[in-house]
Order: sequence, then C-alpha cells, then structure tokens
Amino acid sequence: MALPSSQPVTPLVPVRPWGSRSPASRAHARPQPEPHCQPSSRMAAFGHTFPFYAGAKPTFPIDTSLAVIITIFLTALVTFIVILPGIRGKMRLFWLLRVVTSLFIGAVVLAVNFSSEWSVGQISTNTTYKAFSSEWISADVGLQIGLGGVNITLTGTPVHQLNETISYNEELTWRLGEHYEEAYAKALEKGLPDPVLYLAEKFTPQSPCGLHYPYRQAGHYVSAMLWVAFLCWLLANVMLSMPALVYGGHMLLATGISQLLALLIFSTVTALSPPCPLRLGTAVLHTRHGPAFWITLTTGLLCVLLGLAMLVAHRMQPHRLKAFFNQSAEEDPLQLGPAEGGLLIPRYRSMAESPEPQDIALSEASSEVCCSEVCPREPDCAC
Repeated sequence: MALPSSQPVTPLVPVRPWGSRSPASRAHARPQPEPHCQPSSRMAAFGHTFPFYAGAKPTFPIDTSLAVIITIFLTALVTFIVILPGIRGKMRLFWLLRVVTSLFIGAVVLAVNFSSEWSVGQISTNTTYKAFSSEWISADVGLQIGLGGVNITLTGTPVHQLNETISYNEELTWRLGEHYEEAYAKALEKGLPDPVLYLAEKFTPQSPCGLHYPYRQAGHYVSAMLWVAFLCWLLANVMLSMPALVYGGHMLLATGISQLLALLIFSTVTALSPPCPLRLGTAVLHTRHGPAFWITLTTGLLCVLLGLAMLVAHRMQPHRLKAFFNQSAEEDPLQLGPAEGGLLIPRYRSMAESPEPQDIALSEASSEVCCSEVCPREPDCAC
C-alpha cells in the first residue's frame, strides 16, 4: 500500500554497534601508532616512522665465497694428512712441508681475488639515522673496498636505538656484467640509513669525488693478475710433481711476481686517486690497506724467495734438491738421452762409467777369412 504523499519517507538505516565507524569514516581516519611497534612499511616525509628497510637479514660470520675456498683447501689438506702415514722416513716431513706450503699459496691467491678487504676504514661517530629527521644515533661505520665493489657496515652502539635494531651490512658491486648504478638505486628504494647511502654515493660514477673509475679499473687489472698468479701456481705444482724442478722454480717465481705486480697496480691507483673526505657526523673516515693487501704481499714475497732458493739450489746442490722432492738423479730429464724421453742434449760418459778394454779372441774361421781377404796368394801369411 502506498503511503500518502504528505508524510515523508524515512529510510531504513542499519543500526551499528556503539563505537563503530562507517567505512567512509574509517577510510579518512588516521591510524594511531601502536606502542613499541616495529618499523613501518611506509615512510612519511616528516613523520615519526622508520625507513621501510626490510629488516635485519640473516648474516653469515664470513663471506660465502671465502668460506667455499677455505673449505675446499682444508678438505685437500685433510686428505693429504690422512695418507701421510704411508710415507716412510724423513721424507714424510719434507712431503708435509711441501703440501702445506703449496696449499697455503693457492688458497691465498684464490681467496684474495674475492675478498673485499683491500682498503678498509672504520670510525665511531654520532650521525643522523634517516632522511627528514633530526634524530641522531651513535654507531660504528665501516667501509671495505674490494676488487669487485664496496661493502658498508653500520652497527649501533648500543645496537638497539630508537626502538629499532641498527645493524646493516650492504654490498654494492661493479664486477663485469653488474652495474653499480643499479645497486645504488635499489639501496635508495629500500630506504637505507643516511650513513650507508652517503658512502655508497661517493663511489657512483656521477659523484664529484671521482672514486668509481679508479677503483673499478684497478679491481679489473688486479683480478686479472691474480688469475695469472693462480695459473702459474697450478703449473708450478705440475712441474714439481714431475722431474722438472728447475721449471717448477721458474713457475713459482712467476707466481710471486704476478702477485707483486697486482699490488703495485692497486697501490698506484689508490695513491693517484683524488682525495675525497668522507665526513660522517662528527668524524672523518680514512681508509688504509686492508688484510687482503698485506697477506698478498707476504705470499708474493714468499713465492719469490722460494723460487730463487730453488734456482740457487739447482745450481749449487742439485742432489739435495732432488732428495727434498723425493727424486733420484735418474729421473732428471736434463740428464736423459732423447731415446729415454729427455731433452735433445748429448750425454757423455765419464772415465769411471766407460767400460774397461777387453781382449776379444777371434775364432779360427774368422782368422782364415781375414787371411784369405788380406793375402790370398801367400799361403804362409799370418793375420
């Protein structure tokens, strides 16, 4: 039945519970921050929210590449130690010394190529933590420059400040096939803290500091020289396992020279790079040569000394050198003839090795033939 037109129609409105809001009011309502909340996933321009960094990532106590290299060489060392009891006499000690020294050189040459501690620096300072905020934190800032990029660490002192755990470890690489600009853009998108972004920006190609190209070119050339050193180390092991000790000494010498050339390239580039002060809050970060540089220098000098010692011993005391490598004089290819697989070098016997003269008695038949050929018309000839 239709109602009279004089009476207004009252729409039916659903009754809401006390204290509830309509969807429109909830859409326009401002969310209230919860006490002791975690860092928000959004970042306000002038609000009190934390940067939308994904949070603390699980960290490994050592670089994974270095961990793999160390594991491989330790496995090889354990394997050689297991078969060590099968060697008799004093050769056991010589053999163990050779194995440990060779594995140490190979592990260092390969590990420093992937290390990020060629130039390092660390300071403790008070600095800003995030953009558009005046809040400061007390933290330890570390910078590690490697052959393939930079690694930046930020650790709060104490770690828990501003209701957040301040512990960051970020790596930005410039290896072949990777672009540093893309890594820096991703760091900006994640909203990393100001100290991390400040140091990362200093190594961008657009930075006025000009640190990107010198360190990148130095990383490429130093890495190439280290790969040459690793190849020479492999050839040295092959030569020393064969009866070619002098060539093994040459390859060991080339291994050390390649490492020293790599250090010369890195030192020259870092010395000629333009000075750029890295100011973080109230302190200035200065870099210096890191552990990878010094251990490469030590290993390079060790290889050079061992190579020279082998060459001198081959000249002065070849028999003792062969005894140290468990080789006999008959196994030296320099003293073998061409028919025995040695070099084309003539070998002369000494007076002691030459056989004594012996009287060879001719048979009667051979004597008659000799007489018939020499004096066939004289019946009484004597040969």
